[in-house]
Amino acid sequence: MKKLIIIPFMLLTLCVMASTPKPYFTSPEMPNALHYLPAPPQSDEMRFAYDTAQYNWGKSMRPTPRGEKARLDAEYSIARIAAIFSPVMGIEISETNTPQIWKLLTDATKTADFACDSAKITYMRKRPYMVFHEPTLMPEDEEPLSHNGSYPSGHTTLGWTSALILCEINPAKQDALLKEGFEYGQSRVIAGFHWQSDVDAARVVAGAAFARLHTSKAYLKQLSKAQKEFRKKSK
Repeated sequence: MKKLIIIPFMLLTLCVMASTPKPYFTSPEMPNALHYLPAPPQSDEMRFAYDTAQYNWGKSMRPTPRGEKARLDAEYSIARIAAIFSPVMGIEISETNTPQIWKLLTDATKTADFACDSAKITYMRKRPYMVFHEPTLMPEDEEPLSHNGSYPSGHTTLGWTSALILCEINPAKQDALLKEGFEYGQSRVIAGFHWQSDVDAARVVAGAAFARLHTSKAYLKQLSKAQKEFRKKSK
C-alpha cells in the first residue's frame, strides 16, 4: 500500500511564493508604449509590405533547422530562456543551480512585460495567421493567442530583456547573448505569430523597460547578487 505524502501547508506556501514573480514596478509605473511607439502599420502602408515580405520569409524557414528552433522558442518561460542562454553563459541557469540569476530574470522579465500592456490592449492588432488564415508552427497556440494583441511582441520583450540583463552579468559574452536574444524574437516571425513590426517594436519596449528597472534599488540589489553568483559559478 502506497503511503500518503502530506506536505505541510507552510512548506507548500513557501514553495509557491518562491516561484511566483515579484515585479519591481506595477504596470502603470512602467513606460507607456502609446507615448513613444508609432501605431502598428496599416494594410496600405509600405511598412505593412515589409511585414508581409517578412511573413513570407518566415514561412520559408519553417522546414529548416531554424524552423525547429522557432517551434521550441514558442515556449514562453524562464526555463526556455535558461535553455537558450546557458550555453553562452557557460553555466547552467536554473532555479536550483543559480537561484539568484533565476530570481532576477523571473522578476525583471515579469516587470518588463508590463511595458507591453497599454499598446497591446489599445491596438489589439490581429496576428499574421489570423489575417492570412494560414496555419502556424504551433496550431495549439492559435486560438488562445487570437484573444491577445500582436503589437508589440511579448515573447520578444522577454527574450530581449533577458539578453540585456545577462549582458550585465557576463559582459564578456555580450555579442553572443544579444544574438540569442535577437533570434528568440525572430522566431515569432518564423512561427507565424507576429509581424516583423511587432518584434521590432518589442525590442524598443524591452530597452525602455530595462532603463526603468535600473531606477529600482531592489533590482540593483538583486543584480549584484546575480553577478556575484555568476562569478562564483564560472570559476
